[in-house]
Amino acid sequence: MAAHTATPSSSRIFIVSGPGGVGKGTIVNALVERDPQLWLSRSWTTRAQRTGERDTAYVFTDRAAFEARIAADGFLEWTDFLGNYYGTPRPEAVSGRDVVLEIEVDGARQVKLLHPEAVLIFVLPPSRDEQQRRLRGRGDAEDKVHQRLQKALDEEPVGMAIANHVVVNDDLERTVEEMMQIIGHHRVLG
Repeated sequence: MAAHTATPSSSRIFIVSGPGGVGKGTIVNALVERDPQLWLSRSWTTRAQRTGERDTAYVFTDRAAFEARIAADGFLEWTDFLGNYYGTPRPEAVSGRDVVLEIEVDGARQVKLLHPEAVLIFVLPPSRDEQQRRLRGRGDAEDKVHQRLQKALDEEPVGMAIANHVVVNDDLERTVEEMMQIIGHHRVLG
């Protein structure tokens, strides 16, 4: 894995992480809509776009382009996850805005090693059954659902150990409000 340490010096880094099916994308989109000080760094992936998934969910690319960006040290963090690459490009946020990263657990760990001041909010599902329902609902193939559920068992203890905050996404509105309060608290702390 590779990493790069450049971020705008006046920006804070907020990491939203958790296993697949916890609602990270939905939560982050709501945060960015409500808070104009947040700038979302769009992750890259080599996985296929899901049916009905927004074109802006990721920068969808092929392995060759992703590997070329790795070689050019173009990612803050990257990983090979269930046979596909995922990575966060170096942040290019507008000065005065905070960077929000929506990344999986290995990427969150990498960013925290480089930027210990980054605030990691780890999101959990309300139950394994609900997580499974969400994974199926977003169109994941059955084998991928089982792989992601199995991966979650490994990821959750790691994510909870390195997180600054742990949030259970059992109600979207309440989860977003709780995360807005966490972000506001860290801004006050400076």
